Amino acid sequence: MQFSEIKSILIEKFGEETILAENAAYSQPQLTIALSKIEEVCFFLRDTDQLYFDYLACLSGLDNGVEKGLMEVIYHLYSIPYNHALVLKVEMNRENPEIPTTSNVWRSADWHEREAYDMFGIKFSGHPDLRRILLPADWEGFPLRKDYQEQEYYHGIKVKY
Repeated sequence: MQFSEIKSILIEKFGEETILAENAAYSQPQLTIALSKIEEVCFFLRDTDQLYFDYLACLSGLDNGVEKGLMEVIYHLYSIPYNHALVLKVEMNRENPEIPTTSNVWRSADWHEREAYDMFGIKFSGHPDLRRILLPADWEGFPLRKDYQEQEYYHGIKVKY
């Protein structure tokens, strides 16, 4: 299925206001989805027989910096039986980045969301176990944020070099 067909199906189901931007120039075309619709769109993409995006290959966080004031969550989706791919992006306020979980859509989102939380501080509302996955529970800050200031010591061990 072509990107334009997928986009048309989503517009027909959710309305034009759900798709905030698109970029078909990449090898995996991208749609920027409204934050309030992401969970519903993901369920639809998975459960609609003609689309059947059954595989979440990757979920990543992205900090666009203090100047832009935005963070993103990027979903790389793939349909194994139909061999088509799609990238969804969601932008959110950097001051309080929160987005609904998709771990109830694809189980693989569980650890991906925990990593995005751990590295960027993005909260996934409704996540069954949102806690740090790579860093210790008492680590201060989120290391992949552009304004991250690393702590000088952690439990008496010099961190900053």
